[in-house]
Amino acid sequence: MIELLFTVLAAEACVAAALLFKTPLRRLAVLGLDRLKRGRGPVMVRTVAATVLVVLASSVHSIAKIRGRADGELDGAAGGLTPTDQVLLARHLLETSLMGYSLFLALVIDRLHNYIREIRGLKKNLEAVSKQNKELLEENKHLHDQVQRSNLTQSAADAKKDT
Repeated sequence: MIELLFTVLAAEACVAAALLFKTPLRRLAVLGLDRLKRGRGPVMVRTVAATVLVVLASSVHSIAKIRGRADGELDGAAGGLTPTDQVLLARHLLETSLMGYSLFLALVIDRLHNYIREIRGLKKNLEAVSKQNKELLEENKHLHDQVQRSNLTQSAADAKKDT
């Protein structure tokens, strides 16, 4: 299980790094995450995350039992850890930390993907508004020029009337 967790953690770290920097891999990662979030993908991800969370809780409980046994809370006799308990404790600690890191990176990847999609939408809106603003400014300039010309012709006509 530890090898699987290391593999998952390495893959999640690569995806998170790909999302952080604007590279060609970022586009592929975003496309992959978009496809994952369609259909049954979110349900499967939640199910896997819930399963990992339950295994994480079980591992934390096992760690607490081993430490309680070492402190003498369970059998009333105070003593140190046996070599078997030390190996089990180390294994459970490693599994627990890897599962926690994996869940955390999954959350980070989800948020990064969400922010990238928001930024993409905001950029599209900004481009549309900028284009509309440019058109309105050109129209305003054109109308301003027409008003200036009509004012000049009207002032010239007024000057002819006065003479």
